[in-house]
Amino acid sequence: MLEGLNLVLILFLFTLTISIPLGLLTSICRLSSYKILNSISKVYLLTFRGTPLLLQLIFIFYGLPLVGIVFDRFTVAILAFSLNYSAYFAEIFRGGIESIDKGQYEACLMLGLNKNITYRKIILPQVMKRILAPMSNEVITLIKDTSLVYILGLNDILRIAQINSNRTLSLLPLIGVGALYLILIFLLSSIFKILEYKFSYYN
Repeated sequence: MLEGLNLVLILFLFTLTISIPLGLLTSICRLSSYKILNSISKVYLLTFRGTPLLLQLIFIFYGLPLVGIVFDRFTVAILAFSLNYSAYFAEIFRGGIESIDKGQYEACLMLGLNKNITYRKIILPQVMKRILAPMSNEVITLIKDTSLVYILGLNDILRIAQINSNRTLSLLPLIGVGALYLILIFLLSSIFKILEYKFSYYN
C-alpha cells in the first residue's frame, strides 16, 4: 500500500509541476492576438478537453508505438496527465485573467508601470485569488484520477488494494484505500483554505 501511495504522490506532484506552467502558457497563447498561436491553443484545448483521459492514456501507450514512439509506463502516465490537466488549467487561467477589469491595466499604464510589473504585481495576485476555487476542484479531481493508471499496469494504491481484496476475499483493503484518498483530499482542501486566507488581502 505504501508503494502504491508513493506512486500516486509522485505522479500527482509531477503532473502539477508540469501542467500548471503549461496551462498558464497555453492560456496566454489563447489570449494572444497572433492567430497562429491562438489557433494552435484552440486545437490543443479542444483535443485534450474533448476526449477522456483514459482514452488519452491508451492512445499514448498503445498508439504511439505504432509510429515508433515508445515511452515507459510511468512516463506515459505523466505525459497524459500533464497534457490533459494543463488544458483545464489553461481555461481556468484564461477565465481569471479575463475577469480583471480593463481599467486596472489602463491605470497601471498611466502610472508608468511596464507589462512585467503590471502582470506580476497587480494582475496575477488577483487572478490567483479568483481561480483558487476552480483550481482546488481540479487538483482534487487529479488525485482521484491517478487511479486510472491501472490501465497501464502500474501498481497504484487502488490496483494493489484490488489484488489484496481478491486474494483475501475481504473488502478491508478497498476501505483502507478509500480512507487514504479521504485523508489526501482533506489535506489538499486544508492547503487551499490557507491559500484563500492568504489571498483574502485582495478582497
